[in-house]
Amino acid sequence: QVQLVESGGGLVQAGGSLRLSCAASLRAFSTYTMGWFRQAPGKEREFVAIIRWSGGTSYEDSVKGRFIISRDNAKNTVYLQMNSLKPEDTAVYYCAAGPRGGGSSAEYDYWGQGTQVTVSS
Repeated sequence: QVQLVESGGGLVQAGGSLRLSCAASLRAFSTYTMGWFRQAPGKEREFVAIIRWSGGTSYEDSVKGRFIISRDNAKNTVYLQMNSLKPEDTAVYYCAAGPRGGGSSAEYDYWGQGTQVTVSS
């Protein structure tokens, strides 16, 4: 059974940093694109960042220069380092896995249950 488990969320002041982790029980983890998405109250789930099997990355414009996605295939884990956090980053953050994933949530087959990130002003 495939499981994605996020951790590392919490409450942080504006300008602070958090590192999210997603541990995956996924046989072919190294071949999957891994993504981070987020959903704020009253808004649709949106793309944040992805890292492909090749190591290539893509970011949503508002997080470029602040967030870094990385993966450790030996540990079946993907990370999202979040720096210079802003109140508008407040959301539930979800990790996802897809064999050919891009920036659309429809391209991902497996999802975690999410971790709450709250940024205070």
